Amino acid sequence: MKKSVLLLGSGGREHAIARSLNQSPHLSSLFVMPGNPGTASLGTNISIAADDVAAIVDWIRLNPVDLVICGPEAPLANGLMDEIRAAFPQQKIGLIGPGKAGALLESSKSYAKSFMARHQIPTAAYSAFQSHQMNDVLQFIHRLQPPIVLKADGLAAGKGVVICPDHGSAIQEAGEMLSGKFGSASSTLVIEEFLHGIEFSVFALTDGKDFVLLPEAKDYKRIGEGDTGPNTGGMGAVSPVHFVNDELMSKVLSRIVVPTINGLRKENIPYCGIVFFGLINVKGDPFVIEYNVRLGDPETEVILPRLETDLLTLFLAATEGTLSGTMAKISKQFATTIVLASQGYPAAFEKGKSVHLPSMLDRSQILFHSGTIQDNHGIKTAGGRVFAATGLGVSQADALLKANELAASVHFEGKYFRRDIGFDL
Repeated sequence: MKKSVLLLGSGGREHAIARSLNQSPHLSSLFVMPGNPGTASLGTNISIAADDVAAIVDWIRLNPVDLVICGPEAPLANGLMDEIRAAFPQQKIGLIGPGKAGALLESSKSYAKSFMARHQIPTAAYSAFQSHQMNDVLQFIHRLQPPIVLKADGLAAGKGVVICPDHGSAIQEAGEMLSGKFGSASSTLVIEEFLHGIEFSVFALTDGKDFVLLPEAKDYKRIGEGDTGPNTGGMGAVSPVHFVNDELMSKVLSRIVVPTINGLRKENIPYCGIVFFGLINVKGDPFVIEYNVRLGDPETEVILPRLETDLLTLFLAATEGTLSGTMAKISKQFATTIVLASQGYPAAFEKGKSVHLPSMLDRSQILFHSGTIQDNHGIKTAGGRVFAATGLGVSQADALLKANELAASVHFEGKYFRRDIGFDL
């Protein structure tokens, strides 16, 4: 029987999810809330914000769906899935995304670190502080060897992590964060030792007991080429990641993925959805930098084009608790995504710039809308990250070339993108 699906979100990640769902023979109808001009060609956009819980519940009441998929993290942290489940106790609506308890893995860095400690999951040494503990902050910072990592405890749109080169800058930054630099998100501050290595991301779809691994990826968060400048939500990504070999993945599974899924079950935290493991490879040993409770953006834009197994089938199996024995088939193609950003991002930027798109795309190129709107005059910029340009190829260099060609063919005033995605691999 074909399924009706509601997808929440409006970014490049949601456009990529919508594209994969749209290819499924099991899909009857796709609604995207609120969606963007890219998702409009794949389903029906509904102009309700992804975090407007009451409006979402009211809409589902009038428009029954079989499956709800939450793209962004904020609605999950605010308990959206709990609200939907409570509102429809008699209906079997499948939900991809954890309730508020499971979402704490992302919405509280200090909770995530204590969870890892309870389940012996390798991560950097840390301590958590609140604003009245500034003396303790000073002592802890001076015990660490620079650089020193400071993390806002709560959600800060991917920008709440600061790496300080010395003790003085760490103390100043800690004071600013605890004084409200990130609002309530940094009312608690996590301070960590810096791990020297190379980062990568692993994604597991779980039904709470079993899991399926999706393709791994590596993203590039800094605004400047050569990984310089401030952090962003992500300026590009690649998949596969050549150093993630069988030996490293075996360690990731046994030391991190399995203990995490088992830990959730042992703590009676129901979890159906994605666990995104932000990892670092330190001389062949994986450590957890962070958990996220949804797919990444722009990682989704390289992961899903490489996924050959039907995405909707995987999501339905997760909601039905039947993932056991399932494996995802993954293409041998390489994928690279380049984010096209507005001038000024991640600081202040202008919106409303007219966009000119290429009339034809190569089959190995996919353009995902991230921060766009459409009016009577065409497509306009509406966000800091405007598009994600994905190239597919027989090698990483080939995929980067295709992505760069696509990025160059999209035009809007103030367009900025990195040309070196994958430079360190």
